[in-house]
Amino acid sequence: MSLRTGVTFAEGYLAGGTHCGVKKDGASKDLAIILSEKPAVVWGVFTTNRITGSSVVWSRDCLKSRNVQAIVVNSGNSNVLTRQGYAHTQRMARAVAKKAGVKESQVIVASTGVIGQPLPIEKVEIGIETLFPQISAEGGAGAAEAIMTTDIRQKIMDATLSIGGKTVKVGGCAKGAGMISPSMATMLAFVTTDAALTKPVIKDLTRRACEMSFNRITVDGDTSTSDMFVIMANGASGAPLIDKPSGKRYDELLGKVTGVCQHLAHEIVRDGEGATKFAVIKVTGAVTGKAAKQVGMSIAKSPLVKTALFGQDANWGRILCAAGYSGVNMSAEKLTLKIGGITVFAKGGLARDDWETIVAPKLKEPNVEISLDLGMGGAQAEVWTCDLTYDYIRINADYRT
Repeated sequence: MSLRTGVTFAEGYLAGGTHCGVKKDGASKDLAIILSEKPAVVWGVFTTNRITGSSVVWSRDCLKSRNVQAIVVNSGNSNVLTRQGYAHTQRMARAVAKKAGVKESQVIVASTGVIGQPLPIEKVEIGIETLFPQISAEGGAGAAEAIMTTDIRQKIMDATLSIGGKTVKVGGCAKGAGMISPSMATMLAFVTTDAALTKPVIKDLTRRACEMSFNRITVDGDTSTSDMFVIMANGASGAPLIDKPSGKRYDELLGKVTGVCQHLAHEIVRDGEGATKFAVIKVTGAVTGKAAKQVGMSIAKSPLVKTALFGQDANWGRILCAAGYSGVNMSAEKLTLKIGGITVFAKGGLARDDWETIVAPKLKEPNVEISLDLGMGGAQAEVWTCDLTYDYIRINADYRT
């Protein structure tokens, strides 16, 4: 039975996915369209990589439009570092705009996949022509499938809340399993809501939700050329307009959007290429939240920490080493480190002689928590990562073949 889910969970959105021939296997979906039935305000954040895909350049410009009504995504080819890239991106937007009866500047474009190979644009255009009549309110799952590359599973989430007595819905989908270390891997995320928002509000909402979710994950430390996170809000719920980024209604919406984004971010890490462990890194006792996040990401990105997680080795020295080169001021005499809730290091030395026997079973579990208190202040942050395995090497060694 088809259900409204993901980007079509909220009212007024249609979506779908199909195979158009970008992916070489001849069957996997590789083209998605998301359409708002009415004009929507939109904002997005994009990769900070200086080598960017033409879809990123195009979609950044789309944010200047008063509203947007569609998103078109192809997977299997990132359309990056090709001389025809921008022209092909524009052709994708033009094909959707023509079917939707909107301007080209009202169509966000995203591309993900192999870098440096020409996009088979004629196949994409034929796919758009075929897919557009098939998009529906039940097409959220199909769109989520069509944006996948090395992902093993779809990433979908939704939530509801009440604003002014009206039910407001939020839904989203994401893709990503490798090249993940967003700085706003190959990461794409799209969230739709039927809340009524002004441009300044959706801009603030997008940036804050991203900072608390996608900007706190890492699989391999690589920031893609094509990272993109976009939110659309079409007001179809009939709920009162939120016209400032503050107050109870805004805070409740921000909480729901952030929750959706955090779930999608966690799913990206859990689906990390070859991953067998999901690790939560909690840093407390920092002088600032920024410093806490900096330490957490330093630990989360460490290949030595990540391989130790895979080997189920409670190598606390690697964890403290990674914290130490984060660039944040700290003193070993003030640190307290816990692995799986067990204190292993405190105040400059081992906390107990039997630590390894007690901690070892914790590292056999699929979910691992590492907590580090810096003993310097009251700020904290949480980031998420996975282990680094033989399969990660195999997947990326064979990526183009």
